[in-house]
Amino acid sequence: MKTIKGKIEERSLFVKICLFLLLMVLTTLLALGVWMAIFNGDQSLVSLKVMQMLQTVGTFLLPCLAGAYLWSKRPMHWLQMDKGIGWKESVICIVLIVCASPGINLLAWLNGMIELPSFLSHLEELMKQQEESAALLTERFIRADNAGTLLLNVVLIALLPAISEEVCFRGTLQTLFSSDNRNRYVAVWASAVLFSAIHFQFYGFVPRMLLGALFGYMLLWSGSLWLPILAHFTNNCMSVLLYNFFYMQGKNVDEIDAFGTEGTVWAGIVSLLLSGVMIYLLRHSLTIKRASSRISAGN
Repeated sequence: MKTIKGKIEERSLFVKICLFLLLMVLTTLLALGVWMAIFNGDQSLVSLKVMQMLQTVGTFLLPCLAGAYLWSKRPMHWLQMDKGIGWKESVICIVLIVCASPGINLLAWLNGMIELPSFLSHLEELMKQQEESAALLTERFIRADNAGTLLLNVVLIALLPAISEEVCFRGTLQTLFSSDNRNRYVAVWASAVLFSAIHFQFYGFVPRMLLGALFGYMLLWSGSLWLPILAHFTNNCMSVLLYNFFYMQGKNVDEIDAFGTEGTVWAGIVSLLLSGVMIYLLRHSLTIKRASSRISAGN
């Protein structure tokens, strides 16, 4: 029986990227079509959450799975999802993301100080309005008044984006950009830039790009997409849990993003230094593990 698996494996990078973009458009339209059929454009919170879920899966996950199936006879191997990660690397990864939080806040704060030239003032104002609207919508999404809603938010805001976006930007785009003997490090940063740009939030562009690059290097060092997925999930899950902890305690949720900035810049600096140490430990651990695997394979 004929199969289309790996049918365009030998095609050029240009053909594969064009196919990927076409698949992305088609699956996004399919997701929006399903949402419209169910909710008919309703703007309630439940409707918007379902749309978010469908868009996350339709725009990022489905086209990548379909694409990998078409251009590889081993799609899960091509996406680097067939290799697990050890408990030691998992713990270091989680601690790294937790330690990095104030440093990310500091970088976002510094990013927010960037001012565009005067002739782009109108664009700057539009971007600020867009980010304020996005922040308000995120607040509606992330707030939970019971355990069930909190669990749903963890799935919607942390788990689904972690899997879908990593499969897209690291598993697919980074792999495509580094194919045909292209520079792997250029692929890491190109994917990171696209990862940050697709969120359409200029004032968070730099920290999100650096996070994307970190996720890319995790894939490069480990050879497993599950490590950046774990890092991405930890980052998003921590945001959901911290927000709702502050919210339920009646505290000012703005304090979460403020820690590491202004009066607590010291925390942001210490965070970045600790993050550097944890990145070193992670890479060192993965290097030793890779060397041990080679020795075992040789024997």
